[in-house]
Amino acid sequence: MSLVEQAAKRLEQLRRAGVELPEEAPLAEPTIRRAPALAPRNGAGAEAASIAPPSIAPERRKTAALKPKRVKLDLQAISASGLLVPQASRSRLADEFRVIKRPLIANAMGRNNEPIANGNLIMVTSAMPGEGKSFTAINLAISIAMELDNTVVLVDADVARPSVLNMLGMPPAPGLLDVVSKNSLDITGVLLRTNIEKLSILPSGTQHPRATELLASDAMTRLLDDMARRYDDRIIIFDSPPLLLTTEARELATHMGQIVIVVHAESTTQATVKQAVDTIAACPVKMMVLNQTRQTPSDAYGYGYGYGYGHEKE
Repeated sequence: MSLVEQAAKRLEQLRRAGVELPEEAPLAEPTIRRAPALAPRNGAGAEAASIAPPSIAPERRKTAALKPKRVKLDLQAISASGLLVPQASRSRLADEFRVIKRPLIANAMGRNNEPIANGNLIMVTSAMPGEGKSFTAINLAISIAMELDNTVVLVDADVARPSVLNMLGMPPAPGLLDVVSKNSLDITGVLLRTNIEKLSILPSGTQHPRATELLASDAMTRLLDDMARRYDDRIIIFDSPPLLLTTEARELATHMGQIVIVVHAESTTQATVKQAVDTIAACPVKMMVLNQTRQTPSDAYGYGYGYGYGHEKE
């Protein structure tokens, strides 16, 4: 018997016993009281509320895609310092670097009969300091960037004495060592895209006490392999330390497809050059650029810089 029926039966018994009862509203089925629903915070009607708690979507992580930092080189100041700029009129320096870059580009793009492994990785070095390797590396990179079909990354790999950014009028910045120390393949966050079309710069990065070990690490090997294969049109120029001064250059040379050795005319001895070449004997292509040669009045051009050009291929 339900509660309602029991209550009705009890009332009937009281009436029969002569007990006067007040008039009452008809009994109704008992209702189940619900906890009041919370009103929506936005002031919507109660009908918008729900007994069940609203599902909360997980917060989405906002990850901004890294892009190369854009930097503006002072082309007028660069030109005044003796470096190439794309808009310069024809000069002896520009012509000489056209001669220097042609076989390098052909090797890098596999236009010769025998493909060269990592041919688009080109290291510019010297036997000793002060022979003009950084000057050559920068001009070579700018000259190749002036080509219609190639993009260039100039890497300051002289991690002990970086000079590329300084020569181009820029402050130090994170770069190669920071990427390698993190065992990363992503150089996008530290790559500097310049206002010279098709030329980007990868600085040497934050100084590290174990720079030599980083350049010799598996992380460095993976990074170089990735850089060499990521883009078909990319040529990567490395300004490296002198071969006979540190061990970093010799370690870096093991990954290169081509090496350009800058020799200071009438200063570097043949014995020193031979010793430097012997340290990179395993590299398939070695070329020499003779820097600061004397020019005679009878020379065809008669401009300020002199370069001789040599080629050694094993």
